[in-house]
Amino acid sequence: TFIACIGKDIFGDNAVEGLKKENINTSFIQRKNDTPSGIALIFVDSKGENSIGVAPGSNFQLEPKNIEDALAEISDNEIILSQLEIPVETVQHAASIARQHGKIYILDPAPAELLSDNLLKNISIITPNETEAEKLTGIAVIDETSAQSVCDKLHSWGTDTIILTMGRRGAFLSNSTHSCLLPSFKVDPIDTTGAGDVFNGALAKALSEDMDIKEAIKFANAAAALSVTKFGAQTSAPKESEIRALLG
Repeated sequence: TFIACIGKDIFGDNAVEGLKKENINTSFIQRKNDTPSGIALIFVDSKGENSIGVAPGSNFQLEPKNIEDALAEISDNEIILSQLEIPVETVQHAASIARQHGKIYILDPAPAELLSDNLLKNISIITPNETEAEKLTGIAVIDETSAQSVCDKLHSWGTDTIILTMGRRGAFLSNSTHSCLLPSFKVDPIDTTGAGDVFNGALAKALSEDMDIKEAIKFANAAAALSVTKFGAQTSAPKESEIRALLG
């Protein structure tokens, strides 16, 4: 199920059509007449790295009440995944509801911004990349030792599990039972746009199928690795069959 706010324009129409083709529930997508859909302009360099300029548009009209109404009707869902391209008070409300009802709440803290202690303590899993981790904690990630320092700081603020994505190096996991780097898969990158989104989506899917956290990260690493071998964001997301083929 996708909860969002978009405009009544061609971008919004295309978004809903694409989601429906993938059998995603779009019942809780709000449509606005007076505010256009959010869009992003993406620039990719010769090494596949990207810079993104965002016009958030109606994304920032998604209100806490919209989340509450949706979650009341889809209470059988066990995992809620969000990012920071909607109002932070809406994110905080969703995280609070998830904690109250014993749901797994995954936050991809992108684009990076400082987060309140109240939000951090209600997050089950946070998945910053290296840039976002430094923004959150003030600690630059250069190796596994500094990665653990980032995780320790986030743990001290109340977050149970941290998965620090480190690009081609893989993902660093820290929770009450694990502290380790899970390596990525070697590929020739063309475009890194959307790799973090693919990682988080694949992670949520894997956890919903009761994979343990390390296996779920391995699945997500494979999905993200495949995504950087294709151009685009949604168009680069691999099928499950492709992910399992890479995993062997």
